[in-house]
Amino acid sequence: MSTLHNFLFNVYPYICLTVFLMGSLARFDRDQYTWKSDSSQMLRAKQLRWGSNLFHIGILFLFFGHTVGLLTPHFIYEPFITPAQKQLVAVYAGGVAGVVCFIGLTLLLHRRIFDPRIRLTSHRTDLFILVILWIQLVLGLITLPFSLGHSDGSVMLSLSDWAQRILTFRPDASGIVNLDWPYKVHLVLGMTIFLLFPFSRLVHVWSGFATVSYIFRPPQLVRSRRLGLKPNTASKPHGSAR
Repeated sequence: MSTLHNFLFNVYPYICLTVFLMGSLARFDRDQYTWKSDSSQMLRAKQLRWGSNLFHIGILFLFFGHTVGLLTPHFIYEPFITPAQKQLVAVYAGGVAGVVCFIGLTLLLHRRIFDPRIRLTSHRTDLFILVILWIQLVLGLITLPFSLGHSDGSVMLSLSDWAQRILTFRPDASGIVNLDWPYKVHLVLGMTIFLLFPFSRLVHVWSGFATVSYIFRPPQLVRSRRLGLKPNTASKPHGSAR
């Protein structure tokens, strides 16, 4: 195992995760007003609607698919599905989601680049991160034929073992040394996206996950300010029966 391989797959992941977590926290603490991107909703609204919906549907499926697929230990799903079957499901399901996401992202990128008014209001970081994501999607789609060529599920097991070892602080990249180049480039670019995350518009993803807590918030308590009522007495809803 070469020094470069050892750095990219045993050391670089921790650099990216540290910057990802600490950078996101620092940006939220210091620059909350930058926790967004400038709106261009009034321009090419139809293309924005199609592109945004397709992109977000695809990227959410890919994110949770990668997370569950890579981080679920083999012994949990072994009684129900073989590694070969799991890899085949990942290829077809991920392929469909990848194509949907690719179409949506291509529409968004085309809109940003080829509409002069939108391009003038776009930050360079916005365009840069869209290009990075587009390349990452292309690399992910390129890996699909290679995965079909390894129908025994060995690739899935190798990638899962590497990811789980990173998460449990037992890094060992020896199992992915012989993987085909698209997998390795896809992994490195994916980690780089985590590295760039706090410095780009991608930070709004945190807000998306935070909105889930709204479902579990306690009910709002409304108190009356009318004279003659005790301070701690809640007012009746308008239109309620006496």
